[in-house]
Amino acid sequence: MDDIEVADDGTAKLGRLASFVRDRRIPLERCPRSNVHTGTVPSVAAHPIALLRRLNFRVTVKTDNRLMSQTSMTSEFTELVDHFHFALDDPQWFTVNGMKSVFIPFDQRLALINEVLKPGHAALRSESLFGPATHQATTINTNQGLT
Repeated sequence: MDDIEVADDGTAKLGRLASFVRDRRIPLERCPRSNVHTGTVPSVAAHPIALLRRLNFRVTVKTDNRLMSQTSMTSEFTELVDHFHFALDDPQWFTVNGMKSVFIPFDQRLALINEVLKPGHAALRSESLFGPATHQATTINTNQGLT
């Protein structure tokens, strides 16, 4: 975050390191509640995860110290949605980013994304009180690769 300058109008300028991290798709594991407890950020509302999401960094959401922070993935996502007004597609975006970054072969990652994660999120959207998502889930194929 020290290598990202945000102007008053919300535009952001990435420095060399931030550009390298984003351009190389290096995953950034964010643990919002743990980040608050360790003093990395003063509050979930002040967490830079929304900026990183807007700038298309490969951001993932984790719980880090689930028992110490008394949290779960559900509560982490709930807090993020509450504070940043993320749409229903945002948790899918974070989850797919996590799967893109796991240490398993490409074909297995691709299968899990397309056969488990995206259908699971589609089912959640269809059950949601918020109605259907405004964006259709797209299928990543091996010709496109994981970006």
